[in-house]
Amino acid sequence: MHEKIGPHHPERKAILYVRQSSAHQVLHNRESSALQYAMRDRLTALGWSRIDTVDDDLGRSAAGGVTRAGFDRMVAEVCLGKVGAVAAREVSRFARNSRDWQQLIEMCRVVDTVLIDQEAVYAPRQSNDRLLLGLKRSLNEYELDLLRQRSLSARYEKARRGELVVATPVGFVKAGDVDIRDGIPGGEPSCRLGSAIDRCQA
Repeated sequence: MHEKIGPHHPERKAILYVRQSSAHQVLHNRESSALQYAMRDRLTALGWSRIDTVDDDLGRSAAGGVTRAGFDRMVAEVCLGKVGAVAAREVSRFARNSRDWQQLIEMCRVVDTVLIDQEAVYAPRQSNDRLLLGLKRSLNEYELDLLRQRSLSARYEKARRGELVVATPVGFVKAGDVDIRDGIPGGEPSCRLGSAIDRCQA
């Protein structure tokens, strides 16, 4: 047994959290999913017999702004003191924004739940581990900001060259290479809409 895992930790269940950021990754990066599910073997080797797998958030980003039912359920069970360990292949799978990350780490500290990834066991009650987890959180946020900046720069560059393609907004119709306000080219969409309204009022 690992030095940071006490005899009371395996008495509570472990939760293995599995997540990928998009539906495309779920479909095409199957090896990544397999490696994440394989973390069950690590938990078993560390002494857990009861392991719940939470994979409700496959295809959902951890960057914030998206409801993650699996993450919320995991945090709720940690808060109730039912969980001895939460595990993921990389701790960045848990959260890439400060609010969710801090919520999980603080709850794990309060109820003495350890965090486990493929490389290490973290005990949030130990100041050195909290420092290390804080650094990992900062690196996650920095990486996320870099990805956003690169994406935005690429869009600006495409727009500058006249190659940026965006979806036609609601209320517009596509007419060749030009988006024209609904109803202006020939009036057909507006005529259909007006006809439908007239029928409803009749």
